[in-house]
Amino acid sequence: MTIRTRLTLWYAGILLGSVVVIGGGMYYELIVERRAAKAQRLPKERMEHKVGEIVLLYTLPSMLVAFLGGWWLTRRALAPLNTLTRAAERVHLHTLSEKLPRTGTGDEVDRLSTVLNAMTDRLDRSFLQMKEFTLHASHEMKTPLAVLQGEIELCLQDASATPAQKEAFAGVLDEIQRLSKIVSGLDFLARSDAGQAVMRLEPVALHELVQEIAEDARMLGVREGLEVGVAQCDEVALQGDRHRLRQLLLNLTENALRYNRPGGKIRYTLERHPGVVRLSLGNTGPGILPEALPRVFDRFFRGDPSRSGQIEGCGLGLTIARSIVLAHQGEISIASTPGEWTVVTVDLPLGGPLEPLRDDPPQSEGRTR
Repeated sequence: MTIRTRLTLWYAGILLGSVVVIGGGMYYELIVERRAAKAQRLPKERMEHKVGEIVLLYTLPSMLVAFLGGWWLTRRALAPLNTLTRAAERVHLHTLSEKLPRTGTGDEVDRLSTVLNAMTDRLDRSFLQMKEFTLHASHEMKTPLAVLQGEIELCLQDASATPAQKEAFAGVLDEIQRLSKIVSGLDFLARSDAGQAVMRLEPVALHELVQEIAEDARMLGVREGLEVGVAQCDEVALQGDRHRLRQLLLNLTENALRYNRPGGKIRYTLERHPGVVRLSLGNTGPGILPEALPRVFDRFFRGDPSRSGQIEGCGLGLTIARSIVLAHQGEISIASTPGEWTVVTVDLPLGGPLEPLRDDPPQSEGRTR
């Protein structure tokens, strides 16, 4: 039965009941009581008094009951829709496999739930296929890129090559290395999404990594006159993947170097708190517009389209950084004041060893669940 039919029947029942009550009251007041008064030879009550009694004793209570009953019935009829709305608001990329609740009555809300569940199933399959394609494509591209890089490096070592040829080979090699970096990043993200990334856990002296990366940043920032400093660096050791944590710091540092101004500043801070270590990396520069902040961790997102072509990069650095932090059960956030400071904050847990993600499965397996 549809909601329209149920509401129509319910309201018809309420109206019918009201008519019966008011009609019965009028019959009693105007017929029964008048006959009783006539039989007992009592004086007749004035008609306006009778009408007043009918309104007060029957009409107003009937209208109140009809109003409250209509409100209750409407609320009851719309309750499944409110439940469906709350469930739909919780749907996101990682919960597409969860089904929305059905009423089982075959009404409009039940059919809507069925349609939405079918839509999320299609979306889930599409995202799964996209992840599998990215995983397999990035893996298959690694070998030919490695071969190309090796061939170009051999050409650069060829004594018979002219300076012009070597310059051309060097340019091609730079582009191959750039493409290899993009493919490697996509491969890591695809494996992280599929739960196939390998985390080799070991005790990591995070303060040593910070000092090492900060020293590299000093050397790289000399050309632009950047001032690189470590405001605080507490001694911290945690269980993690040293290679991935180093990659996290490198990605954040590359962004701080690229999106800075000549003569600007970069500041590293490593603070130990109860159960957590907080790493902050701040840099001066153009900053990030408030409307762009929610998207900074999206893949291939470049904050300022007008400057995207002037700065190297493909928009995967912060996405990879976020995946590394989440793999270590941490949190990452970014705050920015345009024209002043942009600060990336990473919180990593210290409370015991992390559970490593499972090793690489056969390449035919690319599923997320």
